[in-house]
Amino acid sequence: MHDPIDNNYSPHTMTDLPTLLCGPVLRHVSAQQLVIWLVTGTDASLVLECYQGDTTLASAEFHSGHPGYVRLGEHAHLHLLTLAPETPLPQDVWLSYDIGILSAEPTRWLRHNRDCLLYDAIGSQSAPRPNFVIKSHIDHILHGSCRKPHHPGSDGLLVVDEVLAAARLPGAELGAQPALLMFSGDQIYADDVAGPMLYAIQQVIARLGLCDERIPGIPKVYSQQDLQQCGKNFYRRTELLPDISAHATVRDTLFRGVRKPVFTSVHADNHLITLAEVLAMYLLVWSPALWRCIELENISLPEQFQARYQQELVPIRQFVAGLAQVQRVLAHVPVYMIFDDHDVTDDWNLTRGWEASAYGDAFANRIIGNALLAYLLCQGWGNVPDNFPAKLITQVKQSLASACPQQHDALLDELRRFEGWQYTLATQPKLVVLDTRTRRWHSETSAAQPSGLMDWAALIEMQQELLDQPAVILISPAPIFGVKLIEVVQRVFTWFGQALKVDAENWMAHPGAAQVILNIFRHQRTPLNFIILSGDVHYSFAYDVRLRQREDRPHIWQITSSGIKATFPAKLLRSFDRLNRWLFASLSPLNWFTRRRNMHIRSRRPAEHDGRYRHQRLLNGNGIGRVRFNAAGEPVLIETLWVDGQQIAFKEGYDWDWH
Repeated sequence: MHDPIDNNYSPHTMTDLPTLLCGPVLRHVSAQQLVIWLVTGTDASLVLECYQGDTTLASAEFHSGHPGYVRLGEHAHLHLLTLAPETPLPQDVWLSYDIGILSAEPTRWLRHNRDCLLYDAIGSQSAPRPNFVIKSHIDHILHGSCRKPHHPGSDGLLVVDEVLAAARLPGAELGAQPALLMFSGDQIYADDVAGPMLYAIQQVIARLGLCDERIPGIPKVYSQQDLQQCGKNFYRRTELLPDISAHATVRDTLFRGVRKPVFTSVHADNHLITLAEVLAMYLLVWSPALWRCIELENISLPEQFQARYQQELVPIRQFVAGLAQVQRVLAHVPVYMIFDDHDVTDDWNLTRGWEASAYGDAFANRIIGNALLAYLLCQGWGNVPDNFPAKLITQVKQSLASACPQQHDALLDELRRFEGWQYTLATQPKLVVLDTRTRRWHSETSAAQPSGLMDWAALIEMQQELLDQPAVILISPAPIFGVKLIEVVQRVFTWFGQALKVDAENWMAHPGAAQVILNIFRHQRTPLNFIILSGDVHYSFAYDVRLRQREDRPHIWQITSSGIKATFPAKLLRSFDRLNRWLFASLSPLNWFTRRRNMHIRSRRPAEHDGRYRHQRLLNGNGIGRVRFNAAGEPVLIETLWVDGQQIAFKEGYDWDWH
């Protein structure tokens, strides 16, 4: 077997692609349904079986063209396998599943394809198949966001692998296995791509024969192959991106918005454009299989880009080295996802002006739509498959099978109008996952003002999901209760018409959205225990929130974990942390100028480790968040698990910091 980062062999010597290109990823699970996502190199018939011990509980065969099948290319076949047993699956016990290739003689199962996909055992029993638990009560969640492959440092999902391995050790309690793993945004960075990753993506497209398309709006570039052969393919794509002189240039609003000197540097130079590119990236960030067919060194670049390419190659090699563990993680715990901006492009739908410029240009609309279509196929569909109409899935299949650009554009327009990305799980507590990207509350005063993260209708729909629930876990990609000083900085930039430069999208940025979401918390029928899990900001923190007039209820916790493989500039974050504590202390008059002045917000302190976090409230590092819950749905442990081995709990019991 070739090492995934061994460059001493040529991919052209490999005559056969692996059967399993990506996955399996364990998606939606309940007593009534088991959903598995995977991509294979052939369209062979499959069988999915579910076991308790050695007893088969349910089984189903999936033949060519089954309802969950989508042909991505000549050698790439996506399968969303849904098993609906006649007898409900048991809860709170170890179960396992296996997937077999029926065309092989004998049938080849997962253990035959990838031995490293499996953990060694569950306790003292061998584990011949991927195993999982359907929890009757959510007692343990892992959550995180923002996984940029070329960001320095280790992948936070490697920590999840350690958690899952520990849950299978002899003597481990069932509670050690998380009920689910929640990805709250930026599972990929379609707008921020390293040169080595783009090179790998284009090799995958060629090897798999992924779907091609005609690209509107670029002179002399009509197809994926034309794009790869043009002189602006690597590190110069900003010169290809749409530029509309009629109204403040789409390139300024759509892509130059990522140039934020306070927070980040320019990163749109390799922005993904085609559907094939985005699909290939998903296959490369979740599985090591295709990396064994990829050569990273043999590339011809202009001299000015060679040093940058070699520098980016270092973190990409490290990222690839951990993908076997990531693949194992995704096969052994239910995984739920929701998009944020980088899954499509930075500043996605941030302002009304951005939307008018972006969707008014055919090329920009195609870039955004392709990323959204890839999200549907690789992320959204598996959350709750029944939420996606069969008519829409049929339209997706027909578009991918057709070379008609009008049909492709019609599908992308349909996806832009689709209002079913949000979802709920009938768990205990109920899990409500918000779409804060596609149903925005536009500013009526200025096209440059930030939009509300959800419009009035979407917020009212959300409220209906919350009413009379004893406890709710709410997934909001952006924190509802954020860091006040950073929000003030964003407001200042917005006042000067520069909202795009500082990602000025927080819940308090739009008066209407802020008022409605805060009124929902004050509603008499709001859940007693209200847990908000968020990401997006590239640092972690935890707040306890209470109403000033009714401190008995509701009990609100804002818990933010970010990033899995992304961090905030360290010195800048320490400065913001310190100034925030000074300027918005509990007795500061500045608190009365905030939209949240009717709420007490207490910032939890990280437990001290060698005195390093004595005065900090904001933590900065690659890792994953963990929350443990009691039977009433209250968080009893909030912590961040870092790739360096630290497990840092956010402690309660401190004075109120600010209002």
